[in-house]
Amino acid sequence: MADPAMSVSPYWELTFDADGDPDGRRRDRLLAGIVEHDVRDLVVFAHGWNTDRSGATRLFSRFFAPIPGLAPTARLGFVGVVWPSMRFSDEPIPDFPRSAAADTGQRSGLDKDTRQALLEIFPGRTTVIDRIDRLLDGGPREEPELEEFGRLVRLLVEVEPTAPQAGFGADTLVDGVPQREPDMFRGPAAGVCEDFARALAPEGGPASFALPDLWDGAHELLRQATYYAMKRRAGTVGERGLGPAIGRLAAHKADLRVHLVGHSFGGRLVSFALRGLPQGVRAVKSVTLLQGAFSHYAFAARLPHDTSAGGALQGRQNRIDGPLVCCYSHFDSALGTMYPLASRLAGNAEGAAGPDVGRLLGAKWGAMGYDGVQAVPGTRAWKLADALLTTLPLSGCVNIDAAQVVRRGGAPAGAHSDIVHRELAQVVVAAGRIK
Repeated sequence: MADPAMSVSPYWELTFDADGDPDGRRRDRLLAGIVEHDVRDLVVFAHGWNTDRSGATRLFSRFFAPIPGLAPTARLGFVGVVWPSMRFSDEPIPDFPRSAAADTGQRSGLDKDTRQALLEIFPGRTTVIDRIDRLLDGGPREEPELEEFGRLVRLLVEVEPTAPQAGFGADTLVDGVPQREPDMFRGPAAGVCEDFARALAPEGGPASFALPDLWDGAHELLRQATYYAMKRRAGTVGERGLGPAIGRLAAHKADLRVHLVGHSFGGRLVSFALRGLPQGVRAVKSVTLLQGAFSHYAFAARLPHDTSAGGALQGRQNRIDGPLVCCYSHFDSALGTMYPLASRLAGNAEGAAGPDVGRLLGAKWGAMGYDGVQAVPGTRAWKLADALLTTLPLSGCVNIDAAQVVRRGGAPAGAHSDIVHRELAQVVVAAGRIK
């Protein structure tokens, strides 16, 4: 299927809503297309935080572009997975246009692009978003308003206990039961906002010794709570949407080889797809995670600090007929600093705050995209340059330190979105043995 906005062909899209329900027409076009084009290797890319389809499509097009040249004789097909997520417009993406609304330098209120994205991604919550906007926009700055802000943020992102998304927030399980929601949703908002405000201060700068502006922390609480909702959706779409769709593809074309690629929360999406694969399906030949925004213990059978707990995806790497490759970078500020603080659970406040919070909390609450898969025996590890010169394992987990190329990006996310590199496309081809 040719698309003038896409660098590769044939290309299709799989679109899912927040509960993982697919757009049936797009799925059926893909089913027919892989047979029509006799596709053997299908590269499926799930975006992470994103604001609209056009932004996702630009990312897919740029990442896919080198792959045909890297595997010139392969019978390739490409799929972009589009699902409802968002990013805040003040987070720059290297080599992509920056929102004009994000260039004002103002911290008060919501910029128009972020506000519009919140309205679209949380339909029916207009009144809540309007009040959040007014509180951020320089209204009363006392503690009661801060507590109201925290309550409104929780209201914005909550789902009904019986909703499909309700069971997909946790990356780890205790005795088989998903762990509770993070500390940022429990207790006084003032303390959470203070932790976030201190973490935002430049390391070693004057601001790190000054009293923090709790409303800077409130803005970050909104960002992180919104991203928690996107993380929860990613698991839902992966298990309830993409996993069953791969089962259909495998049933439709027996020799199809599927290669899953996910950025940020998209990494969580493609990983949870392994949990949604129908029994006996072995079509997934590789999974490549790019700056994965979920726990580095997600695939662990036991957590080093709690032997009663394990990863929500423990053992699921064995559903891949090939390797699970995790590319990570210490230049990713979003995952190195804010992710551990936002992921910390109630009752586990070790007193870590400030710009070095990632180092203090990262061992327990760290993310795949910052330091790779953890606590999975047999995991292999390489620097990116060395990985490109070797033959990757046929199975199991592989960590690749991609800081050689994943290094650009401004505050607050750092290099989190710096993934459009030929070298990372090479990793996908090598992991899947695409020839």
